[in-house]
Amino acid sequence: MLRRVVDSRYFIWALLALPSLPMVGLLISGNPSPNGKPVAEFLLHPTGEFSARFLIIAMVMTPMRMLFPASGFWRWMIQRRRYFGVAAFGYAAFHTFLYVVDVGSLQAILGQFFSLGIWTGWLAMAIFVPLALTSTDSAVRALGPRWKTLQRTVYVAAVATLLHWIFIHYSAGPALVHFLPLAGLEAYRVWRNSRSGAQAV
Repeated sequence: MLRRVVDSRYFIWALLALPSLPMVGLLISGNPSPNGKPVAEFLLHPTGEFSARFLIIAMVMTPMRMLFPASGFWRWMIQRRRYFGVAAFGYAAFHTFLYVVDVGSLQAILGQFFSLGIWTGWLAMAIFVPLALTSTDSAVRALGPRWKTLQRTVYVAAVATLLHWIFIHYSAGPALVHFLPLAGLEAYRVWRNSRSGAQAV
């Protein structure tokens, strides 16, 4: 019974949505934020962080599966990777909505657009949209080999997200704590694949 619950897509979606519940609650409550900032501004950082975290989790699954090929956990995770990717998009969309609310006008948004910390965020969001829209089984079948080509743009989104995080806060530390493990695991994946190719030749 417990295994059936854990394997349920509804359980996964509920788990991924859990961090958003207090954020949505604060947003609709009308109460002030804990630090006195406008609520939209206060929620910008946590929504962006959770988007980045779910993106990283989705991306580390393949190299972790390569590191631990006998692990049932990572096999289970890979089977649900698309859920984490869609969750990354969902939190990014929430983050974008809060940014628009906080800035308050199209003129102000356009005025900030060419700042490195801003346009990299918009770039990541622009990539997330088609990735999320093609996350269904029907899209995979319809696109065929092009689906994997499209999915590889997630690496551009990851770099854009990293730059967005660094240059919005003018601090590299927290962003690198999140992204350096991903970079290390991706380097391992590339090394393993190149080694396997060399051995095949």
